Amino acid sequence: MDFNEMKKIENDTELVNAVYNVLDESSRLNCSNAARVEFTTTVKYIEKYLSQRMRILDIGAGAGEYSLYFANKGYKVSAVELADKNVAEFRKKITGNLDIVLLFGPLYHLHEERDRNTAINEAKRVLRKDGTLFVAFINNDMIHYTEWGYDPDYFLTGEYDKDTFKTNDFPFVFFDLKQCRGMLTGNGLDIIHEIASDGMSELLEERINQLDAAGYAQYLKMHFFYCERPEHLGKTNHFLFVVKKAGVE
Repeated sequence: MDFNEMKKIENDTELVNAVYNVLDESSRLNCSNAARVEFTTTVKYIEKYLSQRMRILDIGAGAGEYSLYFANKGYKVSAVELADKNVAEFRKKITGNLDIVLLFGPLYHLHEERDRNTAINEAKRVLRKDGTLFVAFINNDMIHYTEWGYDPDYFLTGEYDKDTFKTNDFPFVFFDLKQCRGMLTGNGLDIIHEIASDGMSELLEERINQLDAAGYAQYLKMHFFYCERPEHLGKTNHFLFVVKKAGVE
């Protein structure tokens, strides 16, 4: 099935399954040094909030990159993959008081606001009072630059509104920074960190992959230095938010 055929699919669950039959999610985060920037950044922030005997829930686990990483380090990890399940099944399978919850895939794919709110609130429901929730979004505003790298005619022929620059929500769903903030705070969450998790690594993929070990280490050091700077938050394909239940110290 190609992307044109996928456009006929109206059900989000069916579309997710179709997309990942085409895209290789198992290698997305580890196929190169540039691709590893997002994973390395995300792990770095999760580990700030981890301690021994904590329990982790990975909602929308994809090919299990994060689940396996933390399971191999001895943490108790539960994983739910939405490509084959409905959001409502969270409630059947997982009950509360988890220390760390990862919500990385679902908000890439849920087109309806009510479904996004359900996903966020189900993640919040199973989170312990002082637990930490990590949420990822795809940044609408960076897509134009990375797509231009693949298609020289993108600015004229690309699938986006030519006046508002809103990217068409297919096959993923895209948000700007303000929308992400509103979605989280509107569902009773306090934002602790806002992170440009992959920065410009997709745009600069070829250059990053040419770096030797020392050069790559220094690139990562620079990326970590800038990734929370407000003036750099838009320069990323993916946002990572670290949030807690509102009012919890």
